[in-house]
Amino acid sequence: MVRDSAHPATATITAQQLSEADLRSTADGSLTVHSVRFGQTYGSVHGAQAQARHVFVQGSGTDQGDEARVLEIGFGVGQNFRATLEARQDKALDYLAYEFDPVSAEVLRRLDPPEYPAWTALLNAWPPTPGTPLAVQVDQVRLRVQQQDALVADFPAGWATAVYLDGFSPDANPELWSETFLARVAFALAPGGVLTTYSAAGRVRRALQAAGLEVERCPGPPGKREFLRAVLP
Repeated sequence: MVRDSAHPATATITAQQLSEADLRSTADGSLTVHSVRFGQTYGSVHGAQAQARHVFVQGSGTDQGDEARVLEIGFGVGQNFRATLEARQDKALDYLAYEFDPVSAEVLRRLDPPEYPAWTALLNAWPPTPGTPLAVQVDQVRLRVQQQDALVADFPAGWATAVYLDGFSPDANPELWSETFLARVAFALAPGGVLTTYSAAGRVRRALQAAGLEVERCPGPPGKREFLRAVLP
């Protein structure tokens, strides 16, 4: 999630503010949360876990290789991080995420049991606060979550082997999909790095191409015909 001037950066969505109606069961049995503000769910209603695995983890190749450095735009409720932990198992993982408006730890605990030590460590340290990144390290897993507007963040140049672009849709949150912003995100990729996003919109594809990435449409997860995969040559 990125800037919304109606809500201060220090705002945190509490378990009390999150009604049972906002929790949604998706088609693969995993839970997600409905954002009243954006009118969309954080994960796909056709299978939040399936989308995380298919688009972000497998689509970027993060399930392969001895190490992975992931930059995530829009940490949300941590679905992609949990899917990455599942795929990586005992392999090295360095994960950096930006989230403007973090939910509370109570909300995260209601979504998924802490099956992985790194997820337990995250819950114990959550939430991040402005100016103080959340940072945990468990064995070979290093996680940092910055509560910051991604639109003004300084991404590490040439660092990421994978970028997960997982904000709300281009119609709901257009700033996150602009040519200017996507050029900055592309600059964070290491050579051969892969950006994936659930969106297959033509304007997103063109913006990624303008950023110098080689873009392809790939078969989508359940409920989605295609997603975009973009590689830095």
